[in-house]
Amino acid sequence: MTTTISNSKSASWAKAIAKPAKEFPLTNLSTISGKIPTNLKGSLYRNGPARLERGEFIVGHWFDGDGAILAVHFADGQARATYRYVQTEGYLIEEKANKLIFGNYGMTATGSWLHRFGKSSKNVANTSVLALPDKLLALWEGGLPHALDLETLETYGLENLEGLQKHLPYSAHPKRDPQSGEIFNFGVSYGKDATLHIYRSDRHGNLITKNQTILTGLSMIHDFVLAGDYLIFCVPPLRMNPLPVLLNLKSYSDSLDWKPEEGTEILVFDRHNLELVSRNIVEPWFQWHFGNGYSDRDGNVVFDLIRYEDFTTNQFLKEVASGHTKTKAQGTFWQMRLNPKTGEFLETAQLMDRGSEFPIVAPAEVGQFSRYTYLSVRKSATPQTELFNAIARYDRQTNTLAETDLGTNCYPMEPIFAPDLTRPDRGYVITVVFDGDRESSEVWVFDSDRLDSEPVCRLALPSIVPMGFHGTWRS
Repeated sequence: MTTTISNSKSASWAKAIAKPAKEFPLTNLSTISGKIPTNLKGSLYRNGPARLERGEFIVGHWFDGDGAILAVHFADGQARATYRYVQTEGYLIEEKANKLIFGNYGMTATGSWLHRFGKSSKNVANTSVLALPDKLLALWEGGLPHALDLETLETYGLENLEGLQKHLPYSAHPKRDPQSGEIFNFGVSYGKDATLHIYRSDRHGNLITKNQTILTGLSMIHDFVLAGDYLIFCVPPLRMNPLPVLLNLKSYSDSLDWKPEEGTEILVFDRHNLELVSRNIVEPWFQWHFGNGYSDRDGNVVFDLIRYEDFTTNQFLKEVASGHTKTKAQGTFWQMRLNPKTGEFLETAQLMDRGSEFPIVAPAEVGQFSRYTYLSVRKSATPQTELFNAIARYDRQTNTLAETDLGTNCYPMEPIFAPDLTRPDRGYVITVVFDGDRESSEVWVFDSDRLDSEPVCRLALPSIVPMGFHGTWRS
């Protein structure tokens, strides 16, 4: 269901989503401070919900907003940027009608039940991006990705990756092997059972092979981790009642129940042939995102994740769309050590007690040991009901955290690592910051070794880019 717009948005970050974001064409960016490094060459892409309202109604959940992509192209000490909505079929229909029509993750279709019956959800293409050699994919886990032009962000249309059927979903969290360039991803489809589909593709995104496994219950999976020779899924104890969703009486989000007695199911797959190696049930928790994983010298796998005690994080994210967040939902950074042959945990440990999310590592270290993890965090004194207001680097060798100071009422997006091609062991960390006091958005570039120092440079964006979800770097 939709919600009537309120004019009492008071949180500073809420100014970023108070109105639909404005597109802008390829524009040369002006420098606020510092200097763009001449060895920073490539493109930053970011995705997120940019329109949360039409007419007098807002969407039911932050996840329901229409996706828009920011591209920032760096070369020769200069930067150009463009920001465009993904021209999905649903976006174009609602744009023409100037009203919300379709259902989505946290809302049902509008109108009477008879009008809603049989109507499919809108692919909002708003969660992440995958840069292929010849196109950019805007990802949304409920369906196929949309292909866009790498330079201008012109929307080409739905992309089946040379092998996916139209009804199969393609998640927003692919993993790319840094040596082979192969891409691993998954999707979950629902019927009498929930089926996990796993995909292995070449560096161009073309499907090489796929496999599928029936899950224990009708759960939801948002992410997975590549760890050495294995793909690991932690399936939370969520259970969906499918009938109200099929009849458009309830949204997908409202049909999910937290069932801790069911436990979290651990699924381990061989990354080469995608065959199931082990499955096991362990204590309950919820996670949206994993960090990285690797195989240790004993043949076990070690991986990181942001762990929540339960699913209240979903209510917090729902409240973001209204501009008022009151639910406390703290996720913290954990490390897990697992026997892949049995699916049994040998060790679990909380690495940080700070509220954090969006853990990433340097692209060259995906699936291997990585000393540093970059995250979005809340400052020490920040209430759990606030959005993240800093980015940080966790050093697992020293168990220390280097943290940015962005100033008051400034909100960064997920940190993205951009390799320095002249120094393989170094790089830059880039984030997009919304300044609630100035009501403006900026691109901040940090030296990866100096997150607690001043940024290397700050660049002004032509208009507000709302806080989003995920991005990538293309060298």
